[in-house]
Amino acid sequence: MPLCKGTGMDGLKRRFDQLAWPEAEKAAKQAGATVVWPFGACEQHGPQLPLATDALFADRILNSVLEHLDGEWPIWRLPLQSIGFSPEHQPFPGTLSLSAELMLQLVDQVGGQLAAMGVERLVLLNAHGGQIGLLQVAARQLRLRCPSMGVLPCFIWSGVDGLSSLLPPEELAHGLHAGQAETSLMLHMAPELVGPSRPVDGAHGPRSALAPPDGWSLEGAAPCAWLTSDLSQSGVIGDARLASAELGLELEQALILHWTQRFKSLLSSDWPPTESVVDWPRKS
Repeated sequence: MPLCKGTGMDGLKRRFDQLAWPEAEKAAKQAGATVVWPFGACEQHGPQLPLATDALFADRILNSVLEHLDGEWPIWRLPLQSIGFSPEHQPFPGTLSLSAELMLQLVDQVGGQLAAMGVERLVLLNAHGGQIGLLQVAARQLRLRCPSMGVLPCFIWSGVDGLSSLLPPEELAHGLHAGQAETSLMLHMAPELVGPSRPVDGAHGPRSALAPPDGWSLEGAAPCAWLTSDLSQSGVIGDARLASAELGLELEQALILHWTQRFKSLLSSDWPPTESVVDWPRKS
């Protein structure tokens, strides 16, 4: 069933930062109180897409998902974290990157304060592939320090049903950055921000011979710590030639449906457990 865009008013009501403090206190203490923190980046996305590509996707997809959730459910969003961990793109002008240490501290400090208020779940909804592992580490550390709060580090493109029917296998495997998927989604969401260039670069581009050797990969089972400049002259890793606004609409619908279902499942559950099944320290 197609999901339509709403007016955005429900999304505004879900803004944690727009509550007055008595409202925020009440919200955080509700049973199952869940806060979603969207993460993007400010980094090059080829000659055709804006630096804020990941940030725009995280922000707008989250707002659309929130509009499709029951208004009585205890879920709110934080302001967008629009600068992230992007060292792989730093040789390209315009890219801004925070250090790994600062990102870890950021999640720990904000998350710790939310836990102290009584929030039961913090979802890190991330749209930048280069910080997936870092946010997973941050989430694990925060959960250990604040065991009363569940922490869920999520990548917006991960596990989404139907992508294999929308994108060719080559793009699913190698279209990691500013390729067909991201260019199409931006053509649909904000066409005024998309330039005329449609590069093909990376695994299929002029530097394809510099791809990892057999048995190794850019991502997946045996990844390497690649830099974009290793693989691409344009900043694109993928093929943007077949991008279209029509495909972008289909991708948006798939993303909204996926994350709406995931949040419904979370909000109707009792996760996280409040008591450990292991009695530490173990007695000999």
